[in-house]
Parts: sequence; structure tokens; C-alpha cells
Amino acid sequence: MTNAFNTTNSQTVFSAAQELMPGGVSSPVRAFKSVNGDPIVFDRVKGPYAWDIDGNRFIDYVGSWGPAICGHSHPEVIASLQEALEKGTSFGAPCELENKLAEMVIEAVPSVEMVRFVNSGTEACMAVLRLMRAFTGRDKLIKFEGCYHGHADMFLVKAGSGVATLGLPDSPGVPRSTTSNTLTAPYNDLEAVKELFAENPDAISGVILEPIVGNAGFITPEPGFLEGLRELTKENGALLVFDEVMTGFRISYGGAQERFGVIPDLTTMGKVIGGGLPVGAYGGKKEIMSMVAPAGPVYQAGTLSGNPLAMTAGIKTLEILKQEGSYERLDTLTKKLINGICDSAKQAGLSITGSSISGMFGFYLCEGPVRNFEEAKKANAEYFGRLHRAMLKKGIYLAPSAFEAGFTSLAHSEDDIDITLQAFNECFNELGN
Repeated sequence: MTNAFNTTNSQTVFSAAQELMPGGVSSPVRAFKSVNGDPIVFDRVKGPYAWDIDGNRFIDYVGSWGPAICGHSHPEVIASLQEALEKGTSFGAPCELENKLAEMVIEAVPSVEMVRFVNSGTEACMAVLRLMRAFTGRDKLIKFEGCYHGHADMFLVKAGSGVATLGLPDSPGVPRSTTSNTLTAPYNDLEAVKELFAENPDAISGVILEPIVGNAGFITPEPGFLEGLRELTKENGALLVFDEVMTGFRISYGGAQERFGVIPDLTTMGKVIGGGLPVGAYGGKKEIMSMVAPAGPVYQAGTLSGNPLAMTAGIKTLEILKQEGSYERLDTLTKKLINGICDSAKQAGLSITGSSISGMFGFYLCEGPVRNFEEAKKANAEYFGRLHRAMLKKGIYLAPSAFEAGFTSLAHSEDDIDITLQAFNECFNELGN
């Protein structure tokens, strides 16, 4: 694979794309800027594999950034979609499929008594923000440095800001007046959250977080952190919101809240529940969700919300995941992968820390532990960029950023993991320390 690796067609297409789309991509991380490389242009995907337009095949650990938990183009999902296509691609009207997927989500996710489908994780988080403010009658919000909740204005506050409570916008075009109500704290730091509540009495609508941080690498909650947030929000009359767009139906069937036994008031979801098609959702207690229009006054709408194709793919994906042993298999494969990566790096004299839960993993090229975004930024991103390019040449597709989680699927085999670990071992030795 190394000697035959050629990306001429990808380079040609990407060069043309830069004249057509900002940066040549439809989402920034795809441009490979953080790994100082050029993007690979995909042609097709199947199972655990992706092929680019130059004919290179990769073992894929991005999985469309999480949705492909059953493997790409799963035959049962494809068959269901082909049948649904015959009935139409968009109704703009209620369909029974919405009921079925809603019932499955409500049954699975402990916090959800009622759900609303939307089209993306960003849309879900934007809607849940409006809902939590309306329900509490308060404007302020606490989020955590390194947690990403989509690109709505109020969430785009600079992670790791020196003065965390100033709410400085992280993007041009976002008014400071909008983000002034966004308060930030380091992840895994309960004392910082206590201070924010003390400094803003009766003003904070709620706390939103990724229960496992997947947009600053892979950072797990320390014992007592999620439980502490649950207590703090209750004591202060605020809501607790879990952004489970990544973790929902991935680290367990009921998401992080089931895995850790901490039940939020509201939950956002996406990715897996659409089976690879665009989808998002938010849900929670009936008392809160009943405020959403048309049942209540909090307006939110979408032409393609509850799209029959997304509902179909989501239903079939969840049916596959419910089969006995699915999450045990994901956990075993992913632990083997991350343990092997860490062992190879250490043998090559590199500092590394890594971990996994079910079909989600991450590693940092630095000494651990990594408990928050500031500690994650100590990782050797330059080395990761070189490692990323070297792994591509060996047929392994990793997330093009040192600060993104990785994903396995039910389609990955023991052989795929073995081949991947051999590639890591060779790359670590070739690149040195």
C-alpha cells in the first residue's frame, strides 16, 4: 500500500473545490489543515472501509464522524432505504416512521419522555438552548471549555479563554452581546461551576456538556463530576443538558446517561439515530418538552424534520444495535485497538495517554492524565500530523485532527485491528520520537 499510494485525483478535485466552496469543503475539519495535509476525496464506503477516487482503500476510524456504528452501507439499512425510497424522499407531513423511532428513543434513553426530531446536532442544541431559557426564565448558560455544541452564536465562545467568564466570541460575526450570557468552566472542575452559580444567583438557565468530550479528543468524566453537576443544577433551579450527539447509542444503547447512571433534564442527539442520514433530535421530561410548539409557545420548525429516509435508516440501525452482544463486541475491539496503540507508542519512546469506551476512543501524544481542554492542548499536534500522513499511506484513515475522537464499528474485524496496530507500530518506529 505504501509504495502504491497516490492521491493525484484527490488533489485535482480539491484544487477545483477551493474555487467553488470556502476552503474547498463543506465542513472545516475536512480540509486537513490541522494535520498539514491535503484531504482525501472519497468515492465510496462499505463496512469498515472507504475508497478514495484514486482507488486507495482505507480502514476507516472516522465512520462519518460517528454515525456508521454498524459499518458503512449496512445491507439491512440499505435494503430498508431502497424500500422507503419508493414511497418518496420527503413528505413535509407526519409519517408513522416518526412514531416508531420516537418510541425507540424514549424506550432507550432514560431522560427522554418526549422527543422532537430535527436535521442536525447543531439544530438540536440551538433548539434546546431556547427551550431551557424559556422553561427557567433565565438567560445565562454554563458550557465547558473544549465541548462543542454546534455553531449557534451562543455556543461559539473561545475554549480555554484566560478570563473564562467574559464570554468572548470565538468567531467573527458573533456579537459579544450574544455570548455575554455564556459562562465557561474547565471540564471536570466542579468547583469552577459552583463559583459560577454563586456569582450569578438565579440567572443561570442550565449547564450543557458533552458527558464524554469528543471534540477535544476523548476526555472522560472523573468519578463524581457528572453526579456533582446533577446536584448543583437541582440546588440552583437550573437544568442539566447532556449533548449526546456523539455518545448517544454509541457508548451504550441508552447513551452516556445510561452508562454513568446520571439522568439529565434534557438530551440532544444525532449521528447514530439517523443511520448515516442527516438527523438530530432533542428530548427530555414531558413537563419541559410540552413547551415546544405547537404544544407550547417555544417555536422551532423544520421542513425536513422527521424525514422518512432518516427515520427509516435510524430505526434499522437501532434494531441492529439492540442485538445481543453488540456493545460488548465494540468494547472488546476498541480496547484492543487503543491498548495496542499505546503499547506501540511507549515502545517507541513516545509519551502517550489513551482510553476508550465501547465504540469510541482517543489518544493524546503527551503524558496523562488528560482531564480537560487545557491539558489536551499539551499533546504533540505536530507529531500527530506526521503520524496521520504516514498512516494514510498504510491504508488507515484517522480523524484529521489531534483533537477529535475516533470511532469503531460492528463491521471492523479482528484482522482490521491487527492490520491497524501493525501500521501504528511501523509508523511510530519510522517517525521516531
